[in-house]
Amino acid sequence: MTKSRTADDSVKDDKNKKSILPRIFRRKGKNKRGPDGDIFAEKDILFAFEIFFFFRKRSGEQVHVQERSCGGIPSNKEKLFRNRSSRVGRLNLSVLERPRRKGFDRVQEYRIFVGTWNVAGKSPNIGLDLQDFLQVGGYSDIYVLGFQEIVPLNAGNVLVMEDNEPAAKWLALISQALNEPRDEVDDSNVSIYYKESRSTSGLFSQKSSFKVLSKNYSVDNPLVKTCNCEVEACGVRRRTRKPGEFVDSGGSASDEECYSMSHHGSYEVRNNGKYCLIASKQMVGIFLAVWVRSELVQHIGHLRMASVGRGIMGCLGNKGCIAMSMSLHRTTFCFVCSHLTSGEKEGDELKRNADVAEILKSTQFPTICKTPDSQIPEKILDHDRVIWLGDLNYRISLSYHDARTLLEVNDWDALLDKDQLMTEREAGRVFDGWKEGKIFFAPTYKYWHNSDAYAGEMTKSKRKRRTPAWCDRILWYGNGIEQLQYIRGESRFSDHRPVCAVFKARVDNSNNGRHRKRYSSVGAGIPLDEIMPQRHSFYEY
Repeated sequence: MTKSRTADDSVKDDKNKKSILPRIFRRKGKNKRGPDGDIFAEKDILFAFEIFFFFRKRSGEQVHVQERSCGGIPSNKEKLFRNRSSRVGRLNLSVLERPRRKGFDRVQEYRIFVGTWNVAGKSPNIGLDLQDFLQVGGYSDIYVLGFQEIVPLNAGNVLVMEDNEPAAKWLALISQALNEPRDEVDDSNVSIYYKESRSTSGLFSQKSSFKVLSKNYSVDNPLVKTCNCEVEACGVRRRTRKPGEFVDSGGSASDEECYSMSHHGSYEVRNNGKYCLIASKQMVGIFLAVWVRSELVQHIGHLRMASVGRGIMGCLGNKGCIAMSMSLHRTTFCFVCSHLTSGEKEGDELKRNADVAEILKSTQFPTICKTPDSQIPEKILDHDRVIWLGDLNYRISLSYHDARTLLEVNDWDALLDKDQLMTEREAGRVFDGWKEGKIFFAPTYKYWHNSDAYAGEMTKSKRKRRTPAWCDRILWYGNGIEQLQYIRGESRFSDHRPVCAVFKARVDNSNNGRHRKRYSSVGAGIPLDEIMPQRHSFYEY
């Protein structure tokens, strides 16, 4: 048991406290003028912390800086503080003893729509309606749309030059579905690539058409591809600026600190719709496009793209992935769209496992963050929230006749027990630690052209027959993400049915994120704005 403190000990501690004060206040620091005209010394902040923790350590009890003497009369210690330095008196050190402000750490939830579709090398027609598919569960905040085989996987597209015309058509159809009500659809944007192909010929005109459309739908904001750590830390809202508008760099110190960031934050949304394209990329037949609500663009940064080829010779782009990395407020996201090795022979699932492992190993996002000690991820699994979508090509380990028997009675559970992806995940051989929602829909592959019948029912050739399977899947990794829906579409456009999922993702919207500048000395971990001089003294009653 600790002995009670005697009167002599208290007197001795008071002497030690008083003796340290002149020594501290004789120290000089470089004076500066604050935004309101007050003079303060930079080192006074640290000296005040030294006093605070010295008292706490010596007295063996918690010291409240604003604590009053009995009867409301200032104690000798308070008088000594007041007389010694009026500058330190302006420091509001009571933040050390009070709880953090409510709302300082804020979490916001966003809806993310994720869709994947293998379109079997077919270019979409002008009448294809995506509105019902994209409005599953209502409108979302972010749309992540991945396609496979948007062009035929022939030697010309794989080895020579990929055809960009289908990608332009898909962008036009997506923009139409997201931004134009069905009764007010204007086909002028959708048909722009036809006009382009009539005016010129060859693949160069197709490439030009894709660039025109993607530029038309994209946000005019190169800053989504740059570091916005300090912008989010300062709480600066990136807003649209008119040509020739400049930010006045004069004003308070905080204005000067955030000047370059607020000036950097200008952007223009070229299309006037609710959603704008922030990223799109094609690798042969794989195509990934990400759309967001226009008002979210100002909070997006660190946008980077990467691709990994796993096709012919293990490196060409007929198989592989496109990955996109970005930050929303202070939370990082990664979206991976992949097309893995096909085949339903025994052992083909191991090739798909190898594809996944190589994609996780080889995908490397460039470093663009200039914040010291940045934690902006460069690998897929380092992100806060990861969503993987695509034609993963995992099959059902059953014969065609056994699978057909179970399909006729809609026994999904028995079929899923033989699903290769579930089997490999449970064995820990692939997607270890990832999650997938419960499947309540029929296998998505392989259908006969423009029919609801599986291809095996329409052919007698065993070579062309395919056992129905859930090839098209969506998985996620990380905490703070919840799947709300996991369904398939019923379009007959392809031999695959599209699959979509709706997620609710939690996003850190606070001002004290991991990139916030902090003191690294005494009191480290306390936000800078909490310890800067305030317009009141802790001596006021």
